[in-house]
Amino acid sequence: MVIALPHFAGDATRVASFLGADSLPYSRGVFREVFSRYRRIVALMSAGIAVRGIAPLLSDKWSDPAIVVVSPDLRYAIPLTGGHHGANELASRLAGMGMVPVISTATEATGRISVEGTARATGTAVVNRDSTRSVNAALLDRDVPVHAVEGPAIVIAPPGVSVLVRDGEYTVGVGCRRGIRKGEVIGAITAACSGAGIRPDRVQAYATTARKTHEKGLIDAIVDLGGSLIFLDDAAIHRQPAPSPSAAGRLGLAGVAEPCALAISRKKELVWAKENYGRVTVAIAR
Repeated sequence: MVIALPHFAGDATRVASFLGADSLPYSRGVFREVFSRYRRIVALMSAGIAVRGIAPLLSDKWSDPAIVVVSPDLRYAIPLTGGHHGANELASRLAGMGMVPVISTATEATGRISVEGTARATGTAVVNRDSTRSVNAALLDRDVPVHAVEGPAIVIAPPGVSVLVRDGEYTVGVGCRRGIRKGEVIGAITAACSGAGIRPDRVQAYATTARKTHEKGLIDAIVDLGGSLIFLDDAAIHRQPAPSPSAAGRLGLAGVAEPCALAISRKKELVWAKENYGRVTVAIAR
């Protein structure tokens, strides 16, 4: 989306055509109108006008749109928000119109690729988003290794390691009884996804308690589904709500399926409350 002051309507049309984007004239409420509808916004106006327009709307860098201010003379493209989330890339693309991208994020400004940039380049998504701060900071001082692990595998990573998995909108939390069979898990997950109207390829990752690392049937089921299974420690689970009553109390946990799904989700929204399918419980979040 390209938003421009009426005086620059002709230039806005050129920029929108170059990007293959929609365009709108600037008005007092225009940013509120488009903020949740577009992932990338170009503002052809002074930075001050754009800042005042978007300031009340900003909530989280992972969900806010990437916004690039283009100076009225079309000389500079300045990522204002979401540099690591598409704005730097958009500004660099506008260099094709002769603009100078003004990149201020530390990693890109020093010629490094951020965790988010690596995720974009590999078509993956960051599961543990809190890790990006420390990993991106480390990238300023040294080369940080990237390890690609071929499954089936189990990865145990400390907080300072960013975990990237297949990109997708939904996360699935799974709880199960001891000695569960692969077919039981696959059947339960398939039923839950079908009930929620979710395609399997839109599942970003599956999660369960670290107490289930020995459950071969659970692990094999996720491998067969082509997914990534993340084992969460008790602390990570306790940080999440458990809306439904759960038998996990005998393990000292308020729940498994729901808090695990929420822990690795992006929006922290439960879209399919915990449901029992025989010896398996499944919940879905996004």
